[in-house]
Amino acid sequence: MKKIYFAFLLCFSLVAQSQEIALLKYNGGGDWYGNPTSLPNLIKFCNQNINTRITPKPATVEPGSPDLLSYPFVHMTGHGNVVFSDSEINNLRNYLTSGGFLHVDDNYGMDEYIRRELKRIFPNNALVEIPANHPIFQKPFSFPAGIPKIHEHDNKRPQAFGIFIDNRLALLYTYETDLGDGWEDPEVHNDPKEVREKALKMGANIIYYIFNN
Repeated sequence: MKKIYFAFLLCFSLVAQSQEIALLKYNGGGDWYGNPTSLPNLIKFCNQNINTRITPKPATVEPGSPDLLSYPFVHMTGHGNVVFSDSEINNLRNYLTSGGFLHVDDNYGMDEYIRRELKRIFPNNALVEIPANHPIFQKPFSFPAGIPKIHEHDNKRPQAFGIFIDNRLALLYTYETDLGDGWEDPEVHNDPKEVREKALKMGANIIYYIFNN
């Protein structure tokens, strides 16, 4: 029933020629609101380059809200602690198993907390590193080496992890890359144009994957 409900909402959105994506507002003390210009810039890039029609202003949704099922793509970021209640865990699990997609982008400092909470959502589904030949890295923009490095923190390689449900990538966790920083307005981090473009292209691949799989 949940899959039918989610499919109905997505089909209604597509018929209305407007898609909406959301930012996850979570508890625990982490700055879920970090990178405020990221999603609007990614939306603008996608609408201009990959023919999406996403509402320019992203919504904000809480993990326990029934509105979660309204969004085919939910983005989560921050630097610190993340805590989900039991009811939020159940709602997130229902969302992801019903066709939803969650992108978690570690803005540096989130790793130990989000891994703990993801284990609560899917105790039997481990995070696995996504290989560079996965479709999410192939189109519309090619990333033959996989997830790109945008910002340096601990001299570690960038990694993309996923949780798959029935062979569908339902959750993407990007680590040591900071895609969201690369989506921000140019003056925020003073990234070179080519770095911002690389981040936005990878973000566009994520959006493309969701709407075409």
